[in-house]
Amino acid sequence: MAMPLRQSIRLGSFLLKQKLLRREKFALLVELEPLFACNLACAGCGKIQHPASILKQRMPVEQAVAAIEESGAPMVSIAGGEPLMHQQIDEIVRQLLARRKIVFLCTNALLLPKHLHKFTPHRNFAWMVHIDGLRERHDASVCKDGVFDQAVAAIKQAQAAGFRVMTNTTFFDTDTPQDVIDVLDYLNDELGVDNMQISPGFAYEKAPDQEHWLGPEETRQLFAKAFAGGRRKKWRLNHSPLFLDFLEGKVDFSCTAWAIPSYSLKGWQRPCYLMDDEYVATYKELLEDTDWNAYGRGKDPRCANCMAHCGYEPTAVVATMRSLRETIRAAVGS
Repeated sequence: MAMPLRQSIRLGSFLLKQKLLRREKFALLVELEPLFACNLACAGCGKIQHPASILKQRMPVEQAVAAIEESGAPMVSIAGGEPLMHQQIDEIVRQLLARRKIVFLCTNALLLPKHLHKFTPHRNFAWMVHIDGLRERHDASVCKDGVFDQAVAAIKQAQAAGFRVMTNTTFFDTDTPQDVIDVLDYLNDELGVDNMQISPGFAYEKAPDQEHWLGPEETRQLFAKAFAGGRRKKWRLNHSPLFLDFLEGKVDFSCTAWAIPSYSLKGWQRPCYLMDDEYVATYKELLEDTDWNAYGRGKDPRCANCMAHCGYEPTAVVATMRSLRETIRAAVGS
């Protein structure tokens, strides 16, 4: 199954507007990082390696909302760090929802039970819980025992309170096709989350673990085997069919990093959510003054192994909306 119908309709309307306005580059979703501090130190994370002075900082509500408004993006994924460590994260969410944004609040869920009462279920809001595998695999990924069980308990609590709950799972070269199948079966069938996102890990230069990144061919083999026999159709994956085809190696795309930009305490991150060459003050500056042709597989060596969701899902979404066949395919979740 593909992404939710409401989300698909919203994206379709947004893309049609961009076409009518003849805009070639635009933000579909902003990765908003209102802090870098985290209560975990995951082996594959390259986002929290900052001086203590920066880790103590929190983005003001007004700054966060203004950045999203400037970008014009219909969707926001609030990440970090751990967003629930931001004392005003609930207010950021409320103000974005008031502006009709679709909001995903990413979390490792350790603090979710403590802060759940600050939030109200909303059709445009979902918790996005980090689950990198079943118990042993996930706890190894986050470098702390017991986190999987705490995350599952928090998910069930949020579900009972009426919230939409999604998960985000990153895969590495230590994962097998059966690992992919097992965790997605569990999340889809047993835990019953609303939707799931998946992505091969990106080789962050600052991540503690530098040995287990997937290359493109390894990624294709992993997902082709995991998706074999039509298995992917039963999973409630929050992806376009074309992006899943891309992961399997059935199609290839170029990266559209400008469509899922990152805004943090340092500003708009250039060139993308995964690489931080420099920061600029406005999304307009990011869009107009970045040499986008310099990045991507075959252009920048850092991009050689990247098949990440944030770079290639936008390409797949745009390609879907340009094709009647693919639009119908996405609608029926094939």
